[in-house]
Amino acid sequence: MEKIKFQLEFTFNTSPKLLYSRFSTPSGLAEWFADDVRLKSKDFTFFWDGSEQTAKLLMKKSNEYIRFKWEDDDEDDIESYFEFKITTDELTNDVALIITDFAEEDEIEDSKDLWDQQINNLKRAIGL
Repeated sequence: MEKIKFQLEFTFNTSPKLLYSRFSTPSGLAEWFADDVRLKSKDFTFFWDGSEQTAKLLMKKSNEYIRFKWEDDDEDDIESYFEFKITTDELTNDVALIITDFAEEDEIEDSKDLWDQQINNLKRAIGL
């Protein structure tokens, strides 16, 4: 079944640098995204309750965005990835996090709910 791209936006009262560190390092990701995270070359391995999943780092730009692809996603599906993008409004200096992800049509709402939970964990981890 084909995956559909979706985006979510969350606002943060913190600096892009602090936010980016929570996406780009194993210790930062382990604070909110998984129980533990290990990095080997460009492969991030995430551990949750006895299971694990590996994602390859595809691209990044410091304090702006980082993009991963799950190792077990279909190799032919080059469009399937998940990305954390940080933007700052020039007028208000509000910091926004835009998450891009892909899911099958009947799983989009569940995926959005999961991201909402994860972002709440992230906000708690950085004291917001």
